[in-house]
Amino acid sequence: MKNIAVCIFAPAKLDKSAQGLVGAGYRLARECDGHLRVIVLGSGAEQIANEVARVAETVIIADQKELSEYHPESSLNALTTLCKEMQPLAVLLSSEMHNQEIAPRLAYRLSGSSVGDGIQVSKAGPRLRVTRAVYGGRAHAVIEMKRYPAVIWLRSRGLDPPEADNSLGEIKRVTLDIPANHICIVERKYETTTELRLEDAHVIIAGGRGIGGPEPFVTELRPLAEMLGAQLAASRAACDAGWVPSTMQVGQTGKRVAPDLYLAVGISGASQHLMGISDAKNIAAINIDADAPIFKHSRIGIVADYRIVLPLLRKQLMTLCK
Repeated sequence: MKNIAVCIFAPAKLDKSAQGLVGAGYRLARECDGHLRVIVLGSGAEQIANEVARVAETVIIADQKELSEYHPESSLNALTTLCKEMQPLAVLLSSEMHNQEIAPRLAYRLSGSSVGDGIQVSKAGPRLRVTRAVYGGRAHAVIEMKRYPAVIWLRSRGLDPPEADNSLGEIKRVTLDIPANHICIVERKYETTTELRLEDAHVIIAGGRGIGGPEPFVTELRPLAEMLGAQLAASRAACDAGWVPSTMQVGQTGKRVAPDLYLAVGISGASQHLMGISDAKNIAAINIDADAPIFKHSRIGIVADYRIVLPLLRKQLMTLCK
């Protein structure tokens, strides 16, 4: 029986990224006729262990002081120790920046191979294959792994969570011998916001260069977002122009999102932006340019001035809500 290891750095709750990652591990374990083992590191591990145990045969918790916050060396040492004992066929991580940092180093220490930015992992005979989006999402590349364990980080926010069964896996608490760190983290900066993170939003309304300035974000997009319970986002062009903060940027150099609905207003759809929204379940677009690339990727497209469309849409929503 092959082990499939899923590694999670404990959040306050089992967020969309962690759910998608566990779902990918669960399906791969079933496909390989193997066992799903979930490793949870960091403070807050206890809060999500019971939920993860509903689909995993084993959940390993390591929440000692050295792992209370992410540190590249401590986390890498902990994962190396646990994975060497487990000897998994694959180690799956989510797409957070620290996992992108750790994945190739972990693969080297385990004498395996690494690939990143996967949107799917599957079994093909005795080997595993990872599907990646390339050329800004215009094509897919399939990579076959030849050295194991395969350490893979996935765009987990776009993946389906597992279906919990009635069983409860074993929860094991471990204390690891972690060497002293030779690298010191001098400062941490946190993004403070009262709103839901873009990466976890179910509905996103984004504005681009085509809206003409910063005012429409307040007068046109935000009222619609409040009616739909959506989060506001922007293209790189809007952020570079200083219309909105860079924390709202979606795209290759911004945030990658996977909402149920992504409404692009005045966004032409450059390949870099499309890469950031390729995992969205549904894309809708409003643009005056009928040849805008965004329409090729949209389920719904409206060729019109957004200043005409959005008031009508808000009016219709108000009628439906009465």
